[in-house]
Formats: sequence, C-alpha cells, structure tokens
Amino acid sequence: MDEMTENTSQTSRDKARAFVERKAVTNSILGVIIFNAITLGMSTSHVIMAEIGGLLNVIDKVVLTIFVAELLVKFYAYRWSFFKNAWNIFDLLVVSIGLLPDRGGLSALRGLRVIRAMRLLSVVPQMRAVVQALLDALPGMGAVIIMLSIVYYVFAVMATLMYGPTFDVWFGTLGRSLYSLFQIMTLESWSMGIVRPVMVEHPTAWAFFVPFIIITAFSVLNLFIGLLVNTMQSAVEDEAEAEFEKLRDLVKSETDLVDEHVLAMHQEIKALRAEVVAMKGNGT
Repeated sequence: MDEMTENTSQTSRDKARAFVERKAVTNSILGVIIFNAITLGMSTSHVIMAEIGGLLNVIDKVVLTIFVAELLVKFYAYRWSFFKNAWNIFDLLVVSIGLLPDRGGLSALRGLRVIRAMRLLSVVPQMRAVVQALLDALPGMGAVIIMLSIVYYVFAVMATLMYGPTFDVWFGTLGRSLYSLFQIMTLESWSMGIVRPVMVEHPTAWAFFVPFIIITAFSVLNLFIGLLVNTMQSAVEDEAEAEFEKLRDLVKSETDLVDEHVLAMHQEIKALRAEVVAMKGNGT
C-alpha cells in the first residue's frame, strides 16, 4: 500500500514537472511577467491610478496569485532540487517581497516585482550569451578597476595638495577630489566647469588634468571594451565548438549505426553461404 502511494506521488510529481517545463506554460508565465511589468509602470502614473487604480490593484493580486501558484507547483515537482536553480531562488525572493503588506515604506519594496522581467535573459539564447560574457569578463574588469582606483587615489591626493587651498569646493578634501576627478573622467562640464576656472589661478593645471583624462577616459574605457569584445568572441567560439562537437557526435552515432547494420548484413550473408554450402554437400 505504501509502495503504491509512493508510486502515485512520484507519478504526480512527474506530471507536475512535465507541466511546468512545457513550452506553452513557460511562455505564458513570461507573458504574465511582461504584463505585470507594464502594469507596474502604469501604476506610477497618478492620472492612470485615478482612472483605473482599482483594476490595476486587482490585476496585481491576480498576477501575484499566479506567481505563487507557479512556485508551489515547481516546489512540489522538484522538491528540494528546487533550490538548486538560481532563477528559482531569485523568483522566490521577488515573489516574497511582493507579498509584503502594502503599508509604510514596504510599499516601495513591492515594486521589485518588476525585476522578474529579467527572467527573459534566461530564455533568449543571444541574451544568455551576453550575460555569460559579462560574467566571464568580471575577473578582468576587477583588475582594471583596481588599477583605476590606484590612479584615482594618486591623482586625488595630488589635486588636494595642489588645488585644495584655492578651490575648496572641488578639491578641499580627498573625497571632494575623487568626486571632481570622476566628473572630469566622464567629460561632463570638465573644461568650462572645473579645469578652466582652476587654470585662472594655476595656468599650468592643464598639465595635470589632460594626462588624467587620457589615462582614465580613453585608455581605461578601451580596456573595458577590449575585455568585453574578447570575452564575447571567446563565448561565440565556445558555442561554435560546442555545436561542432554535437554535430560530430551525431555523425559518429549515425556512422556506428550504419556499421552495425553492415556487420549484421555481413553475418547474414555468411550464414546464407554456409547454408548453400551445406545444401550442396547434401546433394540438394
């Protein structure tokens, strides 16, 4: 009886797993995610909320119910293996935030449900390749960021010592110097906003700021772009290699199948020859 109950439970779990993995169900959930993202955007408009605010609240509750039901079915289907998938954990956290009471400062956290739209990244292969390339480029980016931090620190100390006494707002402290140098690196009002006023008091200030811009705004940016391009190229090559391996395995399996058929035919021909020889020997 217990074995029958266990088999029935296992069968129901298999059906639940097949249901949640069905393409139509996955596409429907993604459609609900996109629809929920649109309704959340509409809820930021006071005009729309004044007109159909009640309908949007009902839609929000229906969508949350669908999300909760989806997670419950997945947890029933996969049991503790549910937590081995990072996207499942991500969905669980986001839905849990969406279930928080809509009061006080917690109402802002419920807006994080729109992050579920990022699940699209796990569905579209091209997006997966881009995300994987970004993740693979993080170690190299870390080295570039460390190098950039060292350059920033050196130039910030120099700027504070040289220009801090006369331009306290921009370079009075190390923190202000770091912020001003970041603005200069982004090339946002760096000339007329900061450098030229400094050059009024310090005519040779260009010899400090121009090398800083060349090192940070151009060289480091090119390093980031180069890392991303190389990583993307490696990802494309790896994907092409994987496809080639699949094709080679398929050809090999088909070739092995043909060899098996040829070998079987060869054995049948040998058996037929043996029968013919035996029949000739018996005088038939």
